[in-house]
Amino acid sequence: MRVPFLAFTLVALTVGHASAQQLLGKVNGGGGPIATSTVTLWAAGEGAPTKLSETSTGDDGAFRLQFDTEKAGGGVLYLTAKGGEPKIGGSHGPNPAIALMTTLGTTAPKEATINELTTVASVWTGAQFLKGEALSGHALGLKIAAGNVPNLVDLTTGGWGTVVQDPLNSTQTTSLAVLNTLGGLLAGCITRVQADACERLFAASTPPGKSAPTDTLTAAQAIALHPWNQPAKLFALLDHFYPAGREGPGSRAVPFRPYLLFAPGTWTIALRYAGGGLNGLGGIGIDGDGNAWAANNQMAGSQSTMFGGIGGTLSALAPNGRPISPMTTGFTGGGVDFPGWGLTIAGDGKVWVTSIGGKTISVFDKTGKPLSPSTGYNLNGQLGGMQGVNTTPDGDVWALDSSKSQIVHIPKGDPAQARILCRTVDDKPVDGTCQVKGPFHVAFDLQGRVLVSNSNSNTVTRFPANDPGKAEELKVGYSPHAIAIDSQGNAWVANVLGEPSIKEKLDLLRMKLRSSLESKLKPAGGGDETVEKFIALVRIIEEFPGGSVSMIRPDGNHGTAPSFDGGGSISGPWGITVDGNDHVWVANGFGKTLTQLCGVRTETCPPGFKTGDPISPPKTGYAGKGMQFLTGVVVDPAGNVWAANNIDLMDEVCLTKTPDETLSTRCGGNAFVVFFGLAKPVRTPVIGSQMRRW
Repeated sequence: MRVPFLAFTLVALTVGHASAQQLLGKVNGGGGPIATSTVTLWAAGEGAPTKLSETSTGDDGAFRLQFDTEKAGGGVLYLTAKGGEPKIGGSHGPNPAIALMTTLGTTAPKEATINELTTVASVWTGAQFLKGEALSGHALGLKIAAGNVPNLVDLTTGGWGTVVQDPLNSTQTTSLAVLNTLGGLLAGCITRVQADACERLFAASTPPGKSAPTDTLTAAQAIALHPWNQPAKLFALLDHFYPAGREGPGSRAVPFRPYLLFAPGTWTIALRYAGGGLNGLGGIGIDGDGNAWAANNQMAGSQSTMFGGIGGTLSALAPNGRPISPMTTGFTGGGVDFPGWGLTIAGDGKVWVTSIGGKTISVFDKTGKPLSPSTGYNLNGQLGGMQGVNTTPDGDVWALDSSKSQIVHIPKGDPAQARILCRTVDDKPVDGTCQVKGPFHVAFDLQGRVLVSNSNSNTVTRFPANDPGKAEELKVGYSPHAIAIDSQGNAWVANVLGEPSIKEKLDLLRMKLRSSLESKLKPAGGGDETVEKFIALVRIIEEFPGGSVSMIRPDGNHGTAPSFDGGGSISGPWGITVDGNDHVWVANGFGKTLTQLCGVRTETCPPGFKTGDPISPPKTGYAGKGMQFLTGVVVDPAGNVWAANNIDLMDEVCLTKTPDETLSTRCGGNAFVVFFGLAKPVRTPVIGSQMRRW
């Protein structure tokens, strides 16, 4: 039935029963209508999606659907359009390769469009839950995926969403151009802009070792799940589909502009989410509702450097990037003052944060209300510059004093029971063999053992949680920072300085470490020493770029743990996490990139890959998208990868005591960078890596 465009609305009908609704919309391809396309409305949940209604489009691409909202059962609603005859590009008849999609959310909007851009947005955000036209998965993950679609596209018009057009994204990243380019490639097949357009699109998007796609929806899925696969080959289709005119590559007759002028390194789509006080992101985490939390080194809008400032705060963003915490100040109080990398979210939802400047441990509830006193917990002044913190499943809190080289254990999260462990007096460990050197991060393996990275050396200290005196030192790369535990109990360690390759380099590194690091960490040290240590690391990595990731097996390692460099893409790695496929994700601080490594379950990796092989592009990793100096990386319940921008301008501001006034607020990085649908969400708990059961 033909429906005028101006009448496209969604209204509640009183015919039959109150839960009956009518949805009207349109299906477009190449900028024009698609006639006789089969449109289906689905409700997605844990099992197979439920078909709610089905119809066909008229000559103008319009459709009308009636459906029962009760039958949807609260699931995520989405539309698919299959087949049909495009009215743009000449009379080629019906095209069976057409398959498009629009994810609507748990409630349908007033108007809906299905086109290439809505397909790209729906596929990339829901990549981990989509197989063909079937969308299914756990409720929280589906809700998060659907909630991010409007950031990329307008569900009503099929045009761009608000976030992808904001200044942080449209002018500082390639995400808008990537979205449009992918849409243009799908449009080329839909309108058969060249006789072999679909054949070429399917060939270029075929994943290694798998069958070729058969329609535009499965082609989009193949690209989204394998964005690293032959990106230049796919980009070359742009010239075949839309040859440039005499005016140059900017004159292509593509349906969506702006488009990419150069082949991308990968076909990833990411958005920068800011606000809520985000500034100089350090420790990060995802809570049980999928909200992203960050400890901010500096306060937004303040003149700050690594040598001092007004002090940092705590921020929280909803899964779609909407700020939860106050816009400028974030959450404050509880003794938080220049928090660093120490942030974790306990099983009861409490957020634990450590501070470098305040020399404190703080705790907040899930609403951002401080539960610790205004002075924080400082154990009667015994603490120095604090870094890593983590919680066990039974509620114990472990925190690290990086500058005084000691560990704080808070049984059941009760500060009254707090005790200090693994101190050194006269160069001798107080607790048996437990000794730490500039401890940075703490994790717990599947045997309940505590692992602590020693950033002032090339070791990880491991001991039974109930007996720190029985500690052992395991060799890794130089200056280990973050630790993540995979589902098999292996510990993955990010080494900022990596593996020296020649004797001269090794000797110089040792000399620099000794003079620049160890001498600066006095027994009574605090925030100043932590800053000096960071600056020393910067100077070393500037002279010797590199870094590595070590894997410590649960049964221990004889000699140095095996290490990997991501094909040269790992540079000054700071943060690390493991996804549901046991793939390892590395936040490269100095490289300003992300690296994805094949983990121990090689069956989940591309064909022929071994443990430690880079899945992301060798040498570059996942680059661009507005990433700055990265300190952390986490995976949310929808498989989105969140990377933390910590530093914007390094030498110009952060490492200068009195920077130029025009740059003086530019030290702190100001956003999360969120890559959609790249990782497999974790469905079972992994102890110690800040992952949760979704």
